[in-house]
Amino acid sequence: MDAFERSWAALRAAVADLPDDVFAEPSGCAGWLVRDLVCHLVIDAQDVLITLVTPTDEPPTRDAITYWEVTGTPPTGDDPLDALTVRLAAAYEDPYLLKFHLDDVGSAAGRAAALADPAMRVGTRDEVLTAGDYLTAYVLEWTLHHLDLIAHLPGVPGPPAEGLALSREMLEKIAEAAFPASFSDEAALLVGTGRRGPTPAERDELGDLAGRLPFVVG
Repeated sequence: MDAFERSWAALRAAVADLPDDVFAEPSGCAGWLVRDLVCHLVIDAQDVLITLVTPTDEPPTRDAITYWEVTGTPPTGDDPLDALTVRLAAAYEDPYLLKFHLDDVGSAAGRAAALADPAMRVGTRDEVLTAGDYLTAYVLEWTLHHLDLIAHLPGVPGPPAEGLALSREMLEKIAEAAFPASFSDEAALLVGTGRRGPTPAERDELGDLAGRLPFVVG
């Protein structure tokens, strides 16, 4: 729960400090500009709010690891929902409006997470998780998107070390394999999810795991 709050607060703070002109720069998400990514974060925040007020008495069907659907194909930006996000982001026109909406809805999502009982069961995507598992799963979401945000923006602060370490741990559980100890947490996440390809030296260190990459989570 604490990792969720710190990861989310750091991501929102990074967006809040962005100058307006970088909203038209590319992000680390294929086919998305920074403004598109920020719009996606607004939608994510809405999802968190909706889920945390959707309690259920049904037994859990997923946990923080099995919450994620894994494919081997990185997104291209052509998915209909991705395309909708791009159109919605363009409709904001002024980056201030996107910043304001993220701060408004995002702060509410953060408060709701802080108030949630970790043992409460909630429904989302036709699955049931404890609130604690749901929010833990979102640490991976926030951390990967924080890396996407700063992909082409040197000087913008990155995700907290705690979130990077926890996200790497989750990705390794998803992959059922450990990345080499020489890989930083950031490198393991970027290479592991296909956000960048491994260098020749990294590929050698990955060994058989290189042939299983990427682990695209969504």
